[in-house]
Amino acid sequence: MDTGTTAFMLCCIIGLTMMIPGLALFYGGMVSVKSSTNMMMMTFGAVAVVGVLWVLFGFSMTFGTSYGGFVGNFTEFLGMKNLMDPQTTISGLPVSLFALFQALFAAITVALVSGAAADRMKFAAWMVFATVWAVLVYFPVAHWVFAFDGVVTKDSVGGWIANSLKAIDFAGGTAVHINAGAAALAVAIVLGKGASWGKLRKPHNVPLTLLGAGLLWAGWYAFNGGSALAAGNSAAIVMVTTFVATCAATLAWLAVEKIKDGHVTGVGAAAGAITGLVAITPACGSVTPVGAIILGLVAGAICPYAVGLKEKFGYDDSLDVVGVHLVGGVIGTLLIGFLASDTMPNKINGVFYGGGFDQLWRQAVAAGAVMIYSFAIAYGIAFAIKKTMGIRISPEEEEKGIDAHVHRDLAYELEYA
Repeated sequence: MDTGTTAFMLCCIIGLTMMIPGLALFYGGMVSVKSSTNMMMMTFGAVAVVGVLWVLFGFSMTFGTSYGGFVGNFTEFLGMKNLMDPQTTISGLPVSLFALFQALFAAITVALVSGAAADRMKFAAWMVFATVWAVLVYFPVAHWVFAFDGVVTKDSVGGWIANSLKAIDFAGGTAVHINAGAAALAVAIVLGKGASWGKLRKPHNVPLTLLGAGLLWAGWYAFNGGSALAAGNSAAIVMVTTFVATCAATLAWLAVEKIKDGHVTGVGAAAGAITGLVAITPACGSVTPVGAIILGLVAGAICPYAVGLKEKFGYDDSLDVVGVHLVGGVIGTLLIGFLASDTMPNKINGVFYGGGFDQLWRQAVAAGAVMIYSFAIAYGIAFAIKKTMGIRISPEEEEKGIDAHVHRDLAYELEYA
């Protein structure tokens, strides 16, 4: 066991856990004051249910020996059996610590989807959706992307994207962001438009949103850097590219805002930062620092326009999960095929470094497969919930506010003299 790397990963887990309140604040600040508590509860609820599922069989479905490259053996590590032995390690880490690190990836990914359901989804329906989507979509897709052959046991066989397709996804551009973004689109379509559709949606608390974005930015170093699974040069490089891509995307988003609307906004700064973090996630081990700047600028310039697609096509993606996570994840995944340099930890050259188009088609197949699978299954889950228990609160409840109706905990108690 490598005690130094183990200590590093313990710190990364703390950073990842900080992303839970970060996401809750980021989303909670952007919605109406009448649904802020609900929005934050959706994050905490998703984390809670996925954490339990992960220990019971989620880790086994993700990292157990593969059935045809599609999903792991769900009984192999049932209840995380055989993983508490201190002699069982991955890259010098206790397997139990690796499992906890990956559990937080799963929990945060599921929570991301909730941004498309703001103000109008039943909390019980959300909890059912989060449970079923984690089992049918996240665990299999994470197996495709993160389960390398021999990762847990020397004889284990992993997922098809990691081992057969050999697409690069350092920390989750496909498994996390494209996956969540495609599911969010499906949920938004099934839910339908909110009562405020067509009106200017005003965040009730911009400072909360900026604080949440800042916490997410801090936690993202653990998200990406920790994926190196070692306290070494690769983790350091990944943190550098993560930082600079986020800076570049923030500047690009604000520039687009200024050109389009004549203003630069706090929500725009927060969205730009998250866009850069999303886009660099798959590429942080592939691109140079200058490549990371280019990637951040491209994502930060395109995603503000992608956010506007919801008005054109009529889907109410309340908090822009599609425009930021789906589109940003696709951009980051595909640009690896152009900007990757073999001087970086992934040791692959893209088109601009003489590598040809070989890596690019692999990246495109991975992105497309995850997008189609996640959208199709998420749509089916949401539609089934709609037809059985019901997925949406009533118009009266939406007008009064979901916080008062469901949670009894208003975000703010306002008294007037």
